[in-house]
Amino acid sequence: MNFLTPLKTRWRGVSPREQRLVVLAAVLTGLALLWWLALAPALAVLKAAPLQHRALDAQLQDMQRLQAQAQALQAQPVLTADGSRQALEAALKPLGASAQMTVQLDRVMVTLKATPAGALAQWLATVRQNAHTAPVEARLVRNPAGTWDGTLVLNLDARP
Repeated sequence: MNFLTPLKTRWRGVSPREQRLVVLAAVLTGLALLWWLALAPALAVLKAAPLQHRALDAQLQDMQRLQAQAQALQAQPVLTADGSRQALEAALKPLGASAQMTVQLDRVMVTLKATPAGALAQWLATVRQNAHTAPVEARLVRNPAGTWDGTLVLNLDARP
């Protein structure tokens, strides 16, 4: 308490008006600190909460949609290599002469010539869904006519 004695003496020596001004300045400083350190950040969080809540809800819906897709893929029956090959052959029929398939053990090479982009996209979706496989290697070139030439390599033992 030794260091407070000079302060108390000095405080008593200050006029009441100056004491009120010092107390008012201390109160204003305390209120400003309370606002900057406690209230303003809390109000900012409250203000941003609805926007964050909407974003998190959208993210949750995306995650639930992905979960449903994963569960649907897991529920699909597992195809044998022969079943996948047969599904690939059936999927190639709509492409007609623009696609040829060569089977080498557990790999299938599909050669494309002047295949329309829409037909190729539909074929890839069908292959993914029905044959439970997807290209592991692709060498495609787009022609000036907007069609595709090249090769796709698929594994027959690929899982969905």
